[in-house]
Amino acid sequence: MSTLDRDTLVAYLQCRYEVHARRPFVLRVGERSRALAALYARCGSACAAYLSACNPRGELVGAERNARATRRLQRTIERRGYAWIDGFGRDPDAAWPGEASVLVPALGLAEATELAGRFAQNALLWAAADARPQLILLR
Repeated sequence: MSTLDRDTLVAYLQCRYEVHARRPFVLRVGERSRALAALYARCGSACAAYLSACNPRGELVGAERNARATRRLQRTIERRGYAWIDGFGRDPDAAWPGEASVLVPALGLAEATELAGRFAQNALLWAAADARPQLILLR
């Protein structure tokens, strides 16, 4: 059971999870993504995680702090031997500011969960071989 309030959960479910690949695409929770499946085929992956380091525990922090956290996340991913693709999580109603994010092909669920927890995130997206992103709640 999550400790997150209903409005926060709804916001995560409705968010547009943009992926700034050569051919940009948007991920939505529970919807199969043909673009993600094509990315899997190109990079030989069978899963991916979509992560952010912004606004830890859902608390708004300044742009510079979010930028530093994002750079730390990117470096951590690189040190672990993964590539990442820039992304941006966007609230379609603009009630919450967007967040810099990354899509990490081949990042398994356990490692994705550990990374998101390390950056004090409430949730992450993870997609298995079916290319259907699921919301994974950490709180």
